[in-house]
Amino acid sequence: MTHLQAGLSPETLEKARLELNENPDTLHQDIQEVRDMVITRPDIGFLRTDDAFILRFLRARKFHHFEAFRLLAQYFEYRQQNLDMFKSFKATDPGIKQALKDGFPGGLANLDHYGRKILVLFAANWDQSRYTLVDILRAILLSLEAMIEDPELQVNGFVLIIDWSNFTFKQASKLTPSMLRLAIEGLQDSFPARFGGIHFVNQPWYIHALYTVIRPFLKEKTRKRIFLHGNNLNSLHQLIHPEILPSEFGGMLPPYDMGTWARTLLDHEYDDDSEYNVDSYTMPMKEVEKELSPKSMKRSQSVVDPTVLKRMDKNEEENMQPLLSLD
Repeated sequence: MTHLQAGLSPETLEKARLELNENPDTLHQDIQEVRDMVITRPDIGFLRTDDAFILRFLRARKFHHFEAFRLLAQYFEYRQQNLDMFKSFKATDPGIKQALKDGFPGGLANLDHYGRKILVLFAANWDQSRYTLVDILRAILLSLEAMIEDPELQVNGFVLIIDWSNFTFKQASKLTPSMLRLAIEGLQDSFPARFGGIHFVNQPWYIHALYTVIRPFLKEKTRKRIFLHGNNLNSLHQLIHPEILPSEFGGMLPPYDMGTWARTLLDHEYDDDSEYNVDSYTMPMKEVEKELSPKSMKRSQSVVDPTVLKRMDKNEEENMQPLLSLD
């Protein structure tokens, strides 16, 4: 075992060997092979190429060198193309802070039986008057950046549960295709995290409709990990034991405290509520490396036509259920 594996338990070390092809004898060589590819993309500013940083990308792609490098390149390219999202990328940023305090995201105290961190989102908590969807995405990405520092989570990964209870059609209309694609690019294509499952519960019919919009942008592997449970929490409990879930998900634990994870990130600044208005707020610019040049992203700003959504059969839920596979 090398010093880069020092944070892993014996069980996780064995899992990394069997599932991710991680070999302590060739670890430094694997990292160097990825690092050597950096010169092939002079258009990207690789701001970090240290061993520990590259290792998380290798783990995310099961030590396939080229795939790990492609993810590394996409990680920095995403940040170059969306500089405004990362100008004030910290927990005390007003928009991020408000999203965090409303539980975007939340994190359960207990890991699941695979050692994965369980993230939770209560969609109806979104207060459109105080922060934007981009702020929510930034809060999620910032949280993942903090969590992925844990080598155990680099190997074991994450599970996400989204509760759509009381999420209104008006709120759903703000989920434009361009916004959804931005989130997919940031989470699926540009971040070194392993997601073992994404669970929708209590989703209304118009969330099914939105799922059909984003489905073509999802990798087949991702599609197999999305589970549409509806009101059937028993199917959720077959995959995540109720003993570790809060009561909102039919679990045996008390209701989830939305501020749990926010207090971890914000510490003593959690209770400092500065006035924040979405319309008037301008993020302060921080220094950006000189070699970074912003690229404009051309994305459709169209929204799903409500008249089309209303024609969808509410009984399509059964047809949209994916296979319960975590392979």
